[in-house]
Amino acid sequence: MDNFDTLILDALQHNNRLTAEALSEKVGLSPDACRKRLAKLRSSDAIEQEVALLNPQTMGRGLIMIVEVTLQNERPAELDRFKDKMKAAPEVMQCYYVTGNADFILILSAKDMADYEDFTRRHFFAEENVARFRTSAVMDRVKVGFTMPIG
Repeated sequence: MDNFDTLILDALQHNNRLTAEALSEKVGLSPDACRKRLAKLRSSDAIEQEVALLNPQTMGRGLIMIVEVTLQNERPAELDRFKDKMKAAPEVMQCYYVTGNADFILILSAKDMADYEDFTRRHFFAEENVARFRTSAVMDRVKVGFTMPIG
């Protein structure tokens, strides 16, 4: 990966709808060179996903929760089972297996508190391996995104 690739990736992580022509103007390469580099970056997995960030309020899921989950047992099979459940839960926007006080950090959306309570009943209270969970409700989405410094 060289400086041109870095410039392309930086531009795309702020707006992945940029055309090759627009990228060309930003990075100083021809549109064709940008297309080729972009194809190579995608095939090399430097670009993991290209997604749209939806507005939770507009989608009727304006309650965002950050949840710390601690399991009773961390055997690999139990960890994998919990990971699979969280991957399959449409409410879970992000799930991280972490070090520290909790085993997992979840970021999830809910329609309202009753919807969140239903989620907790299905995924925490009904799950024998969940020792405890702690929830923080998001009051203001100060910064949202997945951009990272490159270079």
